[in-house]
Amino acid sequence: MKLWSCNFNSQLANALSIEGDYRGSLYALECGYVCATEICYPELQMFFATSILHVHLMQWDEDSLVEQAVNKCNDIWDSIGPDKRRQCPGLLFYNELLHIFYRLRLCDYKNAAPHVDNLDAAMKADMQQMQKVQELIMELDALDQSLSRSDLHYRERAALSEKQAMIQKQLRNINGLSSVGQETLEPVYFGNVTKKPGDKLQLGPPPIDGEWLPRSAVYALVDLIVVIFGRPKGLFKECGKRIQSGMRLIQDELVKLGITDGVREVDLQHSSIWMAGVYLMILIQFLENKVAIELTRAEFVEAQEALIQMKNWFMRFPTILQACECIIEMLRGQYAHSVGCYNEAAFHFIEALKLTESKSMQAMCQVYAGVSYICIGDAESSTQARDLIGPVYGVMDSFVGVREKTGVLFAYGLLLMKQQDLQEARNRLARGLQLTHTYLGNLQLVSQYLTILGSLALRLHDTVQAREILRSSLTLAKKLYDVPTQIWVLSVLTALYKELGERGNEMENAEFQSKRLADLNKRLGDAQASIYHIELIEKARFEVHQLHESDMKRAMAGPTTMGVNLDIPESIGLSAPLPPPSSSRLVDIDTSRRGKRRI
Repeated sequence: MKLWSCNFNSQLANALSIEGDYRGSLYALECGYVCATEICYPELQMFFATSILHVHLMQWDEDSLVEQAVNKCNDIWDSIGPDKRRQCPGLLFYNELLHIFYRLRLCDYKNAAPHVDNLDAAMKADMQQMQKVQELIMELDALDQSLSRSDLHYRERAALSEKQAMIQKQLRNINGLSSVGQETLEPVYFGNVTKKPGDKLQLGPPPIDGEWLPRSAVYALVDLIVVIFGRPKGLFKECGKRIQSGMRLIQDELVKLGITDGVREVDLQHSSIWMAGVYLMILIQFLENKVAIELTRAEFVEAQEALIQMKNWFMRFPTILQACECIIEMLRGQYAHSVGCYNEAAFHFIEALKLTESKSMQAMCQVYAGVSYICIGDAESSTQARDLIGPVYGVMDSFVGVREKTGVLFAYGLLLMKQQDLQEARNRLARGLQLTHTYLGNLQLVSQYLTILGSLALRLHDTVQAREILRSSLTLAKKLYDVPTQIWVLSVLTALYKELGERGNEMENAEFQSKRLADLNKRLGDAQASIYHIELIEKARFEVHQLHESDMKRAMAGPTTMGVNLDIPESIGLSAPLPPPSSSRLVDIDTSRRGKRRI
């Protein structure tokens, strides 16, 4: 009866969360947790504890409540023995991903790093195990074929049968299943149930042998997490590999769901829509990270191509990917700013601001637009920048984490410089640099902070500090292949050497700057010559074919709409319907450019 009650509360919680009733969902999960505790079932307790954390992350009300949910997961997981943990691969991935999402929300990259390492190691171990399973299945198929022969000698048949039983036992041990458990508990499932047990990344042994997400989706999420952590550090080679790996996984799964060239959301089968939504959202985030990397490296043509891919997916699946329109507009702003089209950049950031209900995203859009207006340089634009940046500066301590704070401190420092309040600008920028270095570890933002601080030191005639700061900034910009920031640093260094009368350094620096500038101008010329350039910077949102009401209902088909975001693709119990337009991203664009030359 207790087990039945656990199952009921799991599915009730899922239904309530779909309706947006998070308080009711949490109450049902707490009831399930109590029942699991009463029957002394730690794995089932862990299922409910992670589900509770899941809901808290979707509806973040109080920091203390979320922290308590995290600590409960840690305590229960530690209480489960190593042997039993190995039989709970799905719970392991679920728990680690939730912990990472929590740390990302806090901008606590340092304490998230061990979870990323654990997650990556678990994925690689699971892949090796799956390879072993495939080999055993192939061997088993060959044995079955041999045993089907009618002319097989008795002794040979007995030997083959013995080997068959041994392989079947190996497979059962790998899966961590027992025939007794399957017989007695098979009707009860926690997590989503799939038709192919061999493909399932099960949460644990029966009865919690459902799954949170399919194995391929979890693998893709792991690749995405590695990219998110590697990109700020400039690990672009590894990020490129993971983006390719993750996108290949997702595209293979989309084909299985019937999503091939030319297929649109109204063509999808009802049963495919929710999973298609999960895969498409992750795919968009891979492309988003690719755009950010290519813009950092000033590879503008490659950034264009990734942005156009995002646009094409959005045009084909406008309802499923409606939440991504904000991301696309923001990235169009990033691209426009990177190629020096500041008016167009500000337009797209303002459009992105209108498309999101997330206070965090709205704040970052205002900051980005403000920096673009500062770069335009005239009095009217400076006033617009102040009107955008000032309100965010006033509430910057209200946000969870420091992402918004580091962005607005940078922009506010630029404003103060514009107003010739150099010492106050220096204080604000130094604070922003400290926060960025301590919490975000974003090398590009650190480099840009250092560059502007070096420029300030020069204007304040502190040439010793200016030289030291600018050299550090140039080193980071070179590591990131960040050509525009390199040019910015070199221009300030040239002015420094000129003031110090170091003619030799000045000439050498100016020559290097000239080469870098020629390289950048060639890249800009290639971007402007592309057929996509005008389309991306045009001051207009992409026009999407609006579905008829009946088609819209089909695209969003499901018993209810899900008022949650895709910070964690939702499925506490049974399969859930498609996330609605209010969905947001796994993380905000925390490592995008916020520099003087480009954001």
